[in-house]
Amino acid sequence: MTDVPVALIQVTDVRRITPRMVRVTFAGDGLDAFPTWPDQQLKLLFPRPGQTAPRLPDKGADGDVMRWYEAFLAIPEDERPWMRSYTVRSYDAERHRITVDFVLHAAAEAPEADTAAGPATRWAAKAQRGDTLARYGPSAIYARPLPLDGADWLLLAGDETALPAIGSLVEALPEGARAVAYIEVADAAEEQFFATPADLTVRWVHRNDVAAGNGEALLSAVRDAAFPSSGEAFAWLAGEAGTVRALRRHLVNERGLATTQIDFTGYWRRKLTQDDAPTAEDLAEAQEKIAEARAQAGE
Repeated sequence: MTDVPVALIQVTDVRRITPRMVRVTFAGDGLDAFPTWPDQQLKLLFPRPGQTAPRLPDKGADGDVMRWYEAFLAIPEDERPWMRSYTVRSYDAERHRITVDFVLHAAAEAPEADTAAGPATRWAAKAQRGDTLARYGPSAIYARPLPLDGADWLLLAGDETALPAIGSLVEALPEGARAVAYIEVADAAEEQFFATPADLTVRWVHRNDVAAGNGEALLSAVRDAAFPSSGEAFAWLAGEAGTVRALRRHLVNERGLATTQIDFTGYWRRKLTQDDAPTAEDLAEAQEKIAEARAQAGE
């Protein structure tokens, strides 16, 4: 049994759940004993043009993650799969299926989509049953408790890229838990329903202009929000990296939250892709997250 959590997965169902969100269901090896938890991240590998499945390193690498990744990087760039991070929206333990939600940016269905949209968006816009991707992960070592653990109420804030994680989090909250979510989407057609036993309030923030998705609407909504007057909060933030950093600064500097009361992740960067090198802000954010994880672990 390899320690490298890599396997091919096949599309079994494709459903457009909103005009700009596609829900894709996958089957594949390893999904019969699939570790699962809320806000569960994994990487998907997308084939290059002309490939029917992503090219993976030869089997082996002695089950070592680093050797596998070295072998992955050794694949010629024009044949090496694109790798992107996604959230597992749900897991069907009976049918051994996972679902992943893909945001379709406006450019995905434009005539010039091959250059205007990224590889994951292009793939999702045309996905159909039988298509093959590969997954890397998830690994149970990255499983974390629900953010509400030890807090009186949970604040969630993010854009549409955070919707799958927000959905999995609020649907896992126990009865009686309090949560407030601020979610920025293009317009009312992109709103979703979450089934949860928790006391959940969702504040939808509409951009009403897809091209103006700069995070200002979300940031303004959170700045203007009237938070519960009592009880300790825990904040979960995700979406565009610059917006997430601004939200975090607001919560620390103006709302008085400690950095240990905030879980934050930049899912994407404006004008940059996951293939681009990290910026100085990205590196500083990573160092902060490492420092906070060590502090919480008592190191």
